[in-house]
Amino acid sequence: MKTVGNLLWFVLCGVWIALGWLFWALIFAITVVGLPFARQCVKLAHFSLWPFGRTIVKDPTATKLGSVGAILWIIPGVLMAIGYVLTGALLCITVIGIPFGVQSIKMAGLALQPFGKKVVRSKDMASFYAALDLTHSGSSRFRVGSC
Repeated sequence: MKTVGNLLWFVLCGVWIALGWLFWALIFAITVVGLPFARQCVKLAHFSLWPFGRTIVKDPTATKLGSVGAILWIIPGVLMAIGYVLTGALLCITVIGIPFGVQSIKMAGLALQPFGKKVVRSKDMASFYAALDLTHSGSSRFRVGSC
């Protein structure tokens, strides 16, 4: 069922939202300072194309974003969050579009605060947390990087 959902999402709004994120990635990639932000934009573009079957988890190994970074992120974050909310409202008009609208509105929150989060396939969540427990117990074999 998630494949059908992803295909419908891709056609209805995934392509357009991903193109928006890639636009912001290009803008941020102009400067060296913007490269971490461009990476976040690419991560969100990839997630926006095929969101069903994957989830966002808080990544405790991620570093905190500084105040300057939060200010820089406000512009694309707010604009893309507005896009997600408008898309979600339009999708909720029909009964078939309600799951897609709910997903779009969930992604608006991610657009506002993408740092410190990691995209994980739903079926891999148990191994993500198991690897995380191993890294906190001192083993460096299963280091979990942040996106």
